[in-house]
Amino acid sequence: MARPSQSPRTDRIELRASAAERALLLRAAAIERLDLTSFVLRTVLPRAESVVAAAENVALSERDSLRVLDLLEHPPAPPERLVAAARRRLERG
Repeated sequence: MARPSQSPRTDRIELRASAAERALLLRAAAIERLDLTSFVLRTVLPRAESVVAAAENVALSERDSLRVLDLLEHPPAPPERLVAAARRRLERG
């Protein structure tokens, strides 16, 4: 996934933290020789990318993959209730 950080940082995100959490983040940023924003973004963005990638990608077993392919090639007939609803929709215009 491409990193969106090449554009200027103009949006603002507010974050509430305890004094101890803020101090820890500032200390870690100083150790890394980064400002707090850069430290937080450098740390959090890879995790955010991982979460989004996991949510957007579905891994199927071989059996499930074959089932999906079979359904795509041989779709079941639509239920009569769906056909009736489609007819009513067409009639309404």
